[in-house]
Amino acid sequence: MAKLFSYGTLQQKNVQLANFGRELSGSKDILQGYIIGEVEITDERVLRESGKAFHPILRLSGNTADEVPGTVFELTDAELAQADDYEVDAYVRVKATLKSGIECWIYAAADLI
Repeated sequence: MAKLFSYGTLQQKNVQLANFGRELSGSKDILQGYIIGEVEITDERVLRESGKAFHPILRLSGNTADEVPGTVFELTDAELAQADDYEVDAYVRVKATLKSGIECWIYAAADLI
């Protein structure tokens, strides 16, 4: 099972049901070294599923005092691919280590990589 840290719309029940056909269970955690920015969503499917025109986006700060709260979920490889399909081109999936020590995937700003 893959671990995915969500700090935004993938925490919404309606987004989970639309993308995975089930409600995900997870645990609260913190990502250090990032801050939250904002990106405008123009993809019709993502707008419809999330109900939001602006989504949060992780921006690397490199400062461990910067912390982003969220939820870490366990997904199958197929569900992780579905999450990739949901995220727009402004995001890229990268590996990270959470404050708890859990290694996981995150979606961060693509222009930082």
